[in-house]
Amino acid sequence: MNFRRNSRSHAPAVQMSSLMDVIFLLLCFFVTSSVFSQWETEVAIALPTAKSATVPGRMPGEIILNLSKVGDVSVNGNKLSLGEVTERLTRIAKLYPGQPVVIRADKDASYDKLMGLIDACRAADVWNFSLATQDEEKK
Repeated sequence: MNFRRNSRSHAPAVQMSSLMDVIFLLLCFFVTSSVFSQWETEVAIALPTAKSATVPGRMPGEIILNLSKVGDVSVNGNKLSLGEVTERLTRIAKLYPGQPVVIRADKDASYDKLMGLIDACRAADVWNFSLATQDEEKK
């Protein structure tokens, strides 16, 4: 009985079809996540202007709180009360300490509503927050 195969061995080959599938899925993930990050800032809010305003790079996982001129708070397009914002931020702060939060308040929003939102951040133990402004020249 001859159990030997031919003495020629085939060179190992990389399966390109599965590699292309993985690359395509990664591409879809990053395109989708970039679209969602842009939607958060496209709420119709007129930001106050500042001479020192800069457009910082987005930090991974940052949360954007939008405060409209009538005092509505929205996160990812969902309107929330201050209690709901505090509850969500508390859960996030427990899981991810030092979570960055950006507050985008309309320039016509009342100072009282803005301070309520800042107090909600502090009550949730979120201290890494910033206020968004726009450059005076882009006004």
